[in-house]
Amino acid sequence: MGIYEELIERGLIAQTTDEAQIRDLVNNGKATFYIGFDCTADSLTAGHFMALTLMKRLQQAGNKPIALIGGGTTMIGDPSGRSDMRKMLTREDIDHNAECFKKQMERFIDFSDGKAMMVNNADWLMNLNYIELLREVGACFSVNNMLRAECYKQRMEKGLSFLEFNYMIMQSYDFYYMFQKYNCNLEFGGDDQWSNMLGGTELIRRKLGKDAHAMTITLLTDSNGNKMGKTAGNAVWLDPEKTSPYDFYQYWRNIGDADVDKCIKMLTFLPMEQIREIEKWDGSRINEKKMLLAHELTELVHGKEEADKAEATAKALFAGGGDDANMPTTTLNAADIPAEGLGIIDLLSRCGLIPSKGEGRRLVEQGGVSVDGEKIPSFDTKISKDALLAGVKIKKGKKVFHKAIAE
Repeated sequence: MGIYEELIERGLIAQTTDEAQIRDLVNNGKATFYIGFDCTADSLTAGHFMALTLMKRLQQAGNKPIALIGGGTTMIGDPSGRSDMRKMLTREDIDHNAECFKKQMERFIDFSDGKAMMVNNADWLMNLNYIELLREVGACFSVNNMLRAECYKQRMEKGLSFLEFNYMIMQSYDFYYMFQKYNCNLEFGGDDQWSNMLGGTELIRRKLGKDAHAMTITLLTDSNGNKMGKTAGNAVWLDPEKTSPYDFYQYWRNIGDADVDKCIKMLTFLPMEQIREIEKWDGSRINEKKMLLAHELTELVHGKEEADKAEATAKALFAGGGDDANMPTTTLNAADIPAEGLGIIDLLSRCGLIPSKGEGRRLVEQGGVSVDGEKIPSFDTKISKDALLAGVKIKKGKKVFHKAIAE
């Protein structure tokens, strides 16, 4: 089985422009391909997993990845899958986020000895002259076709800024530039990027001729990885300072039953022969599957030691044991705690366990919060200062554990 056939069996491929040629390229290690990452935050997320693991798989098969950091396109903002305009970031914020991305990508991609490249489209997009760009590529884009693109259609009713309307042209120009500069012949992206990606292949062919073999392939996901139910949400970060290895492990351990098999296929590097056997496990082994998935992905991001710690902590907590050494912990400033104690809603908020105080109230009212084994009866309950100085163990729902200690 070639790598292309493996990608299909793993359920990764949605659609392609030139399947026979793409199959030949990737199976024979001839592809120089790119995936773009707009740097809207200072960490990659679980939603980027599919792209990162795909780059690793293709590199292992002899192909050359280009990780395109969107220092330029982030200045515009991709309207795909969004209901409103993205928050505008400064150039300094974008540059900082790009540096954070680089460090995390190096866990997946081998950049040594020219085996892969990392480039920033700010290096060419920021220097473009608008009139020259219009003359060079503007005639290659039909406004009628652009407006028919799904990424724009879904925004037309709520309003699409002219700034965002330019995103397709910028993304297309990226492929056009890298095709000439780096011999990049293939672009991968989420299925919601199809129109933008076709724009790049068409631009190359119109400007450089029909023999310019630029091709496009999309993954069976949108650009945030969200076609796996709730398994790739943006709130789960790869940076351990933003999402601890334990919380990361628990995120994958708690995914929906219907998503487990496809996540194992799409995201882990277990051999397909082993995965086929795992898929045969009966329903009584669903938790075993989830633990396998959680450990594999935590090890991939944080290393085996952290994955082992997270698994051991989870097992001890769910078995009712007291080993909480590796449990996520929030340290509170003792001087900020009132003499009468800290309200449970404030405590949950400071520990990052609730998105809003309203959600915290709802959770408490439904009996979903315990502290040191005692269910919290009311949302106006206060946790004493002495208890916080000694350290308390919070349980949210059935599966989320967190420590809080005041110093």
